[in-house]
Amino acid sequence: MAKVLIETSARHVHLNDAALEALFGAGAVLHEKARLSQPTEFSTEERVTIVGPKKEIANVIVLGPNRAAVQVEISATDARSLGIKPVIRESGDVAGTPGCKLIGPAGELEIAEGVMVAKRHVHMTTAFAEEHGFTNGEILNLKVEGTGREAVLGDVVCRVRDSFAEAIHIDTDESNAIMATPGITGELMKNKKQQ
Repeated sequence: MAKVLIETSARHVHLNDAALEALFGAGAVLHEKARLSQPTEFSTEERVTIVGPKKEIANVIVLGPNRAAVQVEISATDARSLGIKPVIRESGDVAGTPGCKLIGPAGELEIAEGVMVAKRHVHMTTAFAEEHGFTNGEILNLKVEGTGREAVLGDVVCRVRDSFAEAIHIDTDESNAIMATPGITGELMKNKKQQ
């Protein structure tokens, strides 16, 4: 049985070097607040405001380290509240996604693309993947029990890399739907449609 920790990924922003300086000033650096479950990732002290056509959301956390492209990960509920059409994408696939304005303490930045509802995904090591017969890029199902809101979530993208730690990432809408609590686990299953 492939049991994996389920983590709720709340709204957050990934910046590139130029965006960090535009929002926080010349020479700005990220100040690590806490390490995340994935070994290279961390939350920071930095916060921004996301501005959409209808409203804005303040105090949104910036995650580090910086990336090649600016990426704003929100829930579908957030997107509708902001007045932005929800677009589901895998992290890093920003081409053709909506844009928004970001406001930081030192400036503002209009991004033409990069706003997305992140596709649910699971991180795992090569050893874990081989043990359970999973492959990188495979689409899996996630079975959740014991919450009072049992469910099977499909379309879970499998990401395999030895630097990963086993964890499934879902957004706040999905987390609320299954009544997830810290430390909850789920069972990964093969997607029969792909077999």
